Amino acid sequence: MTIVNTILPFFGILIVLIVAHEMGHYITAKLFGVKVLEAGLGYPPRIWGFTWRGTIYSINWLPLGGFVRLLGEEDPSDPNSLAAKPRWQRLIVLAAGSGMNFLLPIFLFALAFMIPRQVAAGPAVIDKVEPASPAAEAGLQPGDIILQLNGEGVANTQEVSRLIRLNLGEIITFTIEREVSGGGSEVITLPIEARWAPPSGQGPTGIRVGNLNPQSSKTESFPPWKAIPKGWTATLDSLVLARNQVISMFKGGSGPDVTGPVGIAQATGEVVKEAGWQVLLDFAALLSINLAIINILPLPMLDGGRIAFVLLEIARRGKRIAPEKEALVHFIGLALIITLAVVITYFDILRILRGDNLFR
Repeated sequence: MTIVNTILPFFGILIVLIVAHEMGHYITAKLFGVKVLEAGLGYPPRIWGFTWRGTIYSINWLPLGGFVRLLGEEDPSDPNSLAAKPRWQRLIVLAAGSGMNFLLPIFLFALAFMIPRQVAAGPAVIDKVEPASPAAEAGLQPGDIILQLNGEGVANTQEVSRLIRLNLGEIITFTIEREVSGGGSEVITLPIEARWAPPSGQGPTGIRVGNLNPQSSKTESFPPWKAIPKGWTATLDSLVLARNQVISMFKGGSGPDVTGPVGIAQATGEVVKEAGWQVLLDFAALLSINLAIINILPLPMLDGGRIAFVLLEIARRGKRIAPEKEALVHFIGLALIITLAVVITYFDILRILRGDNLFR
């Protein structure tokens, strides 16, 4: 795996996600009259910068993030500070970064749908049914061709997997085509439960699916007026999948792999190597959604942590937490985040040295 295939796409994705996130803070702060002290790409020390209309625009040495530094994020003494603005404006400014990272995937997914790509032609066929699984109890059999799930047509294994995982914990209606003795076939409809926490090695329904013609593929692309709605749907589906992953983890299923910047760089290279550059748009969209979710969590130093202090102020009927106390909480949060990042990076490097692949 070359540096070009790993580092360049990684930094390209990182810059796009960071710029989108910080633009949310920047634009809303400017709209509400909050003084923006500095907008930077990367973290200090500074490489280069210039000042325009009272704001420093900088490029910094540590290329793993970006920031918009606002006047008085905890101190309301200056009327142009963030803390001096009405609570509803502060909430919008603080939430705008994650909001941009929720909106960006719509564009990225839509752009991906407009670019021609090869997809499996299908149809999806059941290769194996696990004993005592919901699929076995419902009567599914190897060789059954899956036509629809919950009334929605499915063309290949990817679409089958997506719809099953979107409906975890629910009864999914499988419409299948099955060969009958003497020739011909019949269409059968069967209700099957999609389990939250299946046994290790089994899927939610207990089936293993393949494409009937694995070597067959087709070129697929969509015009903008179709790609944009599909981008919206793909973004909503990704949020549901993320929610289902968390619920499944609490119900005894496997948790998501945790990785840091080094691991994301490795994953970026693996995506390019195994699936090509076009799939990077889908990967970037998923990373953007993850960034939005993480930043909106009520953790000190993150946007969600600052939002929590504003909500606490509302609950206290306008009584603020002392600025020095809030700053201390965020400082401790920053120290913990840096410590966690160092630990995660250590294990990311170990995995790379072992030659492990994040997707296998």
